[in-house]
Amino acid sequence: MSQYKIEAGTGQHIGDRKEQQDRTALFAAPRAPGYVMAVVADGMGGLSGGALAAEQVIRTAKQAFDHFSPQTDDVGKMLETIALDAHTIIKLTSFSSEKNPHSTMVALVICPDRTAVWAHVGDSRLYRFEGPNCAERTIDHSYVELLVREGKLSREEAKNHRLSNVLVNALGSHDREPQVTLRRYEGLKAGDAFLLCSDGLWHYFTDAELGAAIAMNSPRQASEMLINKTRERTTDAAGDNCTLAIVKLVEPPVETKSYTVGKMKRAV
Repeated sequence: MSQYKIEAGTGQHIGDRKEQQDRTALFAAPRAPGYVMAVVADGMGGLSGGALAAEQVIRTAKQAFDHFSPQTDDVGKMLETIALDAHTIIKLTSFSSEKNPHSTMVALVICPDRTAVWAHVGDSRLYRFEGPNCAERTIDHSYVELLVREGKLSREEAKNHRLSNVLVNALGSHDREPQVTLRRYEGLKAGDAFLLCSDGLWHYFTDAELGAAIAMNSPRQASEMLINKTRERTTDAAGDNCTLAIVKLVEPPVETKSYTVGKMKRAV
């Protein structure tokens, strides 16, 4: 069983856009005590279309987690099903409207056996930190990431490339089924932390900056700090929606035992 307690929080800012098309949520599993889920979705597809797509991701995730049972269900399979089911519904939505909705997805489940499982589609990211150090992060399903992997673009060039927002994998596409990338990590411990966020946040920070902010603050404080710093670093009133969820594993409080000496009560 786990030897830590979970602290979590979310944050959002509309940026300089007319509408907030990102969504984020934290869930507990009614039928699976000790399991926690965090989800971030970044919607795309014109006015209201993107918001509807991202909302569908959150709704699908909640429904699946509400029915999840560790006795009969696999966490990784559940996350993959969430992505595929949301994809199908988003795609059907486009047939009944004039919109062309799409969404990214990144979802994390913390299990009581000290295991973390996550899945992503698109360029919304998950970072795993050990203390302030970034141990790993998801690899974007984007055109520029393909160029980086092929050696045609450096990591620094990719960050500010004019096509950095072009995705090769997203929920709601009509020409292809989404590819869901799954990852599992075992041996969680106090001091570990996870950040899930849309590209409206990660674009403005180095891995080291994100790790330091999360390690030194509560999830709520870190969320406020990162959003404020994002707004400071945004230029030309062109800031995107900014959304994040933070999950931290912290040392449980030390239990105190009391004893009586004469008429004086002391705690140890």
